[in-house]
Amino acid sequence: MDRPDQARRKQRDQRGLVQCILLALALVGIAATTLINLTGAASAQSLLLLPAAAGPTQAVERAVPIGAWIKFCQKKPQECQIDRSQPAQIRLTPDVWATLVRVNEHVNSVVLAVTDKDHWGVVDRWDYPDDGMGDCEDIQLLKRKLLVEAGLPHRALRMTVVIDEEGQGHAVLMARTDRGDYILDNKSDGVLPWRRTGYTFVKREGANGPAWVALGDQPASVVTANR
Repeated sequence: MDRPDQARRKQRDQRGLVQCILLALALVGIAATTLINLTGAASAQSLLLLPAAAGPTQAVERAVPIGAWIKFCQKKPQECQIDRSQPAQIRLTPDVWATLVRVNEHVNSVVLAVTDKDHWGVVDRWDYPDDGMGDCEDIQLLKRKLLVEAGLPHRALRMTVVIDEEGQGHAVLMARTDRGDYILDNKSDGVLPWRRTGYTFVKREGANGPAWVALGDQPASVVTANR
């Protein structure tokens, strides 16, 4: 049996061990919280690891551009020009991946999604959401602008029309990379491989000229992206 002074020393040692363990756990929690704060909500999607390969979408024929996109290009022709000296695909590095995720999340958080009807009183209008409001295509146009300013090639960032889960026309931004095509979307803060969006892909901007291209075996009909 331990003597009283030995028992007291053992209790002090045990208390000290418990305090050390609690301190270590607290430090781990602080570090984790700091990492979350640094990455923001994008921490739900890894900024450090590249995603699984997405595979490319397949262009099958020329398609009729969106009418509102044509008007947008008339107002801002520099946004619709194709520089064929730029790569048609982005080399997807961890830094580039982190940029895609952060820009997608940031723009989603700062632009209020409203329909063109509520915003401008028209069915479809493409423009930058300079007043902090816009619908799907306006939000994706801003993402592209910020990504180009960050050094990504405009030619590899293609505005794309899909049919969403409600059977409605919807616009997303397709980042064409050497690991496949990934989708930036105002309906999701995650940048997703195109096959995981649940959308039917209809058409996107071409990479070699002003013509759009139909995707997969979907018809190249005009679909208004007005959500």
